[in-house]
Amino acid sequence: MSQSVATPNIVNENPLVQGVQTEHRADPFAMVIVGAHGDLTKRKLLPALYALYLQNLLPEDFAVLGLSRTPMSDSEFRDLMRDSLQKFAHDLKFEQDSWDRFAKSLYYLAADVGKQQDLETVSSKLTDLKDKHNTKGNHIFYLSTAPSLYTPTIKGLAKAGLATKCKPNQAPWPRIIVEKPFGHSLTSSEELDEAIHETFNEHQVYRIDHYLGKETVQNIMVLRFANGIFEPLWNYKYIDHVQITNAETLGVEDRGPYYEESGCLRDMFQNHLMQLVSLVGMEPPISMDHEATRDEKVKVLRCLRHIAPEQVSDNVVRGQYGPGTIDGQKVPGYREEPRVSPKSNTETFVAVKMFIDNWRWAGVPFFVRSGKRMAKSITEIAIQFRPAPHRLFRDILGADGLNPNNLVIQIQPDEGISLKFATKQPGQANQIRWLNMDFKYGAAFGVRSPSAYERLLYDCMLGDPSLFARSDQVDVSWAFVDPIMSTWAEQNKTDKAKFPNYASGSWGPDASDALIDSCGFSWRRL
Repeated sequence: MSQSVATPNIVNENPLVQGVQTEHRADPFAMVIVGAHGDLTKRKLLPALYALYLQNLLPEDFAVLGLSRTPMSDSEFRDLMRDSLQKFAHDLKFEQDSWDRFAKSLYYLAADVGKQQDLETVSSKLTDLKDKHNTKGNHIFYLSTAPSLYTPTIKGLAKAGLATKCKPNQAPWPRIIVEKPFGHSLTSSEELDEAIHETFNEHQVYRIDHYLGKETVQNIMVLRFANGIFEPLWNYKYIDHVQITNAETLGVEDRGPYYEESGCLRDMFQNHLMQLVSLVGMEPPISMDHEATRDEKVKVLRCLRHIAPEQVSDNVVRGQYGPGTIDGQKVPGYREEPRVSPKSNTETFVAVKMFIDNWRWAGVPFFVRSGKRMAKSITEIAIQFRPAPHRLFRDILGADGLNPNNLVIQIQPDEGISLKFATKQPGQANQIRWLNMDFKYGAAFGVRSPSAYERLLYDCMLGDPSLFARSDQVDVSWAFVDPIMSTWAEQNKTDKAKFPNYASGSWGPDASDALIDSCGFSWRRL
């Protein structure tokens, strides 16, 4: 009698399509989205789950349970999610038949996670879904709520028996996804971690930072460590300085109360931009094991030169946008936004001069800036190399000689990589012209790039935390940011910030230009 052999459920096995690594379906699970009536679920989470379903990456047995206080039936929830998908997921081809099959796994409960009896109802519902959809008792809890609800929700899940510690590779498993911000200071972050670790082991915790799910961000490691032409030059001997820019034309929109508590330093710098700094600056990991990668990120962030209170004014610039013009339309200043104090000292722009004190980066400044209501929406990393050591073309170019080479990694809106280099212009005379060698994801591969949330949700289903922030990484980021925030708080007591100090539609305050000019550089023209 022949013996059957179990084979892995592999999708897209053709190496010409997927490369060396193949994708496979996740194990059966039920995902509980706490705060399912919010914008995040409508704009990001459900479209990502549906995209994974279309790619055949979800298991045959899965369920999604939405929770919020708004009364709603299963059918009403499904209709709401379908309408949101068609409204926001413009890059997805909506297929009614596929949606109908997918929607059969969507459920909803009106529940207040602050009430234990409601969580008991959730537990009962998950038991029903386990029987109906064969979810094996594997649960992912996505906290799409106000940060103040994280700790009580986690404690409530534990009390209801839904959240327990488990060992790696143990089944069934509970996992939890936490949205930023991870606290609002080092102390509050440590308190949140303590509450989480009372119920979950670290390998069960997925602190989501959607920047790490972007294709170009993931490509930084491949660019650096898979190409022999770049890594030997990735150090102080050949790199002059690094510029990282995150600019948005949008203002705070309807997030006034949140932004008043957060500000740009907490909202963007402590998480997204510190992640980019770590990817640019990290040493090669010993393997692609997820902990090896995260170890190197933490190591390089520990090497950041902390900015003492008396040094903040020389190394950090803060700004707040005033009225101005964006795309030909007049827009209000930050203090005129809804539910924002007319005397607010909250920063909407930050520029920081940073140094990584290790052998690779000794003396190389990192200039990192982020702001709202800027002239253009763009996020990029620019590596500026040192100029050629011998001014061979002085007679052609004059005393200034050659411009430096730049390697630019554009993260959004158009993901790609560009290398700027000098070439001889055709003709009898020796004329030098600068050209860019451009790689664009859309043009190069001719396929749709998955959204950041697709990649991150899929990794969580597989139990791979590589692209999620580990607790010690969060702590070391807060340890760098905390002294800056404390210094600003003290300054505000005696000397109010002179806000607004840049017009909407500009590239930020003049002090930002002075910051980078103090080292003999200037911001790139974007």
